[in-house]
Amino acid sequence: MRRILGIDPGLNLTGYGVLEWTQRGPQLQEAGVIRGGSGGEIAGRLEKIHRSLSEIIAQYQPTVIALEELYSHYARPRTAILMGHARGVICLAAAQAGLPVRHYPATRIKKILTGNGHAPKGQMQTAVQRELKLERLPEPADVADALAIALCDYYLGEKSLAKAVIP
Repeated sequence: MRRILGIDPGLNLTGYGVLEWTQRGPQLQEAGVIRGGSGGEIAGRLEKIHRSLSEIIAQYQPTVIALEELYSHYARPRTAILMGHARGVICLAAAQAGLPVRHYPATRIKKILTGNGHAPKGQMQTAVQRELKLERLPEPADVADALAIALCDYYLGEKSLAKAVIP
């Protein structure tokens, strides 16, 4: 059995989605958000993300973690720095669980699911809904993004093993 835990890292909201490989295609097991909070000490917020993610890993026992790569917009470098903190505790939780982490750029994820590397959030939500045969659009967008990351890993399959970072 292969389970993919897709993660859209964020300091305030970290989206996650667990997909299982089946003969009928990818099947959604669980999805949601980890709320790091919008205030307070950064160390406490990071600890909450780490603890919650460790619990998700223990409960759903994924075989791999798929994570969005860090990107930066020149107008908002602070966002990239904060996202890097969240990615760090996510990688730590994966290493503690002995799980490989595969990193995907946002443009590649979007291209795999929509054919457009610059697809807007709404188009991504619709693509995830279609691929997983969901009754409703996955919300919030952080959940849709996490599921898109997991779907990207699912579709790339063994090709992405070469890029895996195994702790």
